[in-house]
Amino acid sequence: MSWVAATLIAATAQTARNAAQAGLTAQIGTVGATAVRFVFGFPFAALGLLAVSAWVPLPVPGLTAMGWAALGALAQIAATAFMLVTMRERGFGVATALMKTEPVTLALIGALVLAEPLGPARLAAIGLATVGVVLASGASWGRAGWGPVATGILSGALFGLSAIGFRGALLALPEGGYVTRAITVLTITLGLQAAIMLAWLALRDRAALRAIAAQWRVSVGAGALGAFASLFWFIGFALTPAANVRTLALVEVVMAQILSGRVFRQRVGPLQLAGMALILAGVGWLLAVAA
Repeated sequence: MSWVAATLIAATAQTARNAAQAGLTAQIGTVGATAVRFVFGFPFAALGLLAVSAWVPLPVPGLTAMGWAALGALAQIAATAFMLVTMRERGFGVATALMKTEPVTLALIGALVLAEPLGPARLAAIGLATVGVVLASGASWGRAGWGPVATGILSGALFGLSAIGFRGALLALPEGGYVTRAITVLTITLGLQAAIMLAWLALRDRAALRAIAAQWRVSVGAGALGAFASLFWFIGFALTPAANVRTLALVEVVMAQILSGRVFRQRVGPLQLAGMALILAGVGWLLAVAA
């Protein structure tokens, strides 16, 4: 299954991109670091599209494809904003766990909007893996509060909606193989997002815009990794329902916990171990159902 390989490559590249962005946050702010993935990722996507065009004809997106791409682009920006609000209110662990409810909303939205099959076994596998993420996060829920919970779940739902928008755009293209479709939609999406973020920063946060320009060397690396990761996410979306891709991607939570224990010597409790077991069980069940 090619989508499995594409998803694992995307998750690995995204981890590297997150590490690069994390180093920028203290210097250019959270919004500025978020903008980097779009502004500096777009030129790499455009160069990739230009290279592909030398070998194969590119699909010409119609209004339907452009509409889906715009939906995905805007939903992803809004999701990032709500994610940042949740992290500010209740920290990384709670925010991450709530955002990782995305596969459930993805499966439901995909069934309603794109008429993608949603059998009980597939939904149960997605739900099992999602419960595992909540446990594996190690978050303290006693004082989470309804406000941050609501914004966190909304963030996950919007990330799910963005993936639906991207898959809708991929399916709406009139022609082309899955790689050609992926690089085409990626370039359109990053172009829209880069334009929106640059306009926002120019109007509301020029200091961050100047800081981004000053840190251009690190930003270029983060943008390249982001574009590379997004390309493989889009390849996955072109090959299988987005919920399958995002559920498989939950294995990165297990990888992060193992890395934290081995490298940073952070203790992993029984509930976190149980959560990781549920994630692996859910992902394994999903792969069996999707095979």
